[in-house]
Amino acid sequence: MPTSRTPHRKDMIRLFTALEIPDEIAERLARLQRGIEGVRWIERDDFHITLRFIGDIPENVADDVDAALAEIPFAPFELELEGVGAFGGTKPHAVWAGVKMTEQLKLLQQRHESAMRRVGLPPETRNYTPHVTLARLKGRETDEVYRFIEANNLFATPRFAITRAVLFSARASTGGGPYVVERIYPDELPGEEED
Repeated sequence: MPTSRTPHRKDMIRLFTALEIPDEIAERLARLQRGIEGVRWIERDDFHITLRFIGDIPENVADDVDAALAEIPFAPFELELEGVGAFGGTKPHAVWAGVKMTEQLKLLQQRHESAMRRVGLPPETRNYTPHVTLARLKGRETDEVYRFIEANNLFATPRFAITRAVLFSARASTGGGPYVVERIYPDELPGEEED
């Protein structure tokens, strides 16, 4: 099969790397999901902290992505969530819970960005703003979103452990959940070897 052919849609896979949200923190996030009518609230099982959105890529490039991510050193660390906000300014399109930036998170995100550039993907041009998306909005009244933010701006969670990074796939073309775990990094933690 010639390798120079243009991939068809079915040969593409939409990927992103992220950190998972533990159940007890997901429960706190789920309790925030009220107060804005007619939005698409994110399913609890799909909560995550994106490290690097990769996008739609050919499946053979996905193998290169996996190999590059597997080389990134990983040490467990802790995070906490703090505050809520919205993306989109005067036309908000998503509401989120904030993630308090740490040196470990910043370094891990930079390593994921560098790995994707080595694979040949274009650099991410947006500044990294760690967050957990709570809802996607379509034509919502700005006042309604601002009231949601005001009502929940003191939201905070205890610190929680991050023990791995994950390569997720999303539904082609539309994105969104349910997300599927494709790979885990590191694939085996110390002390988890099988006998």
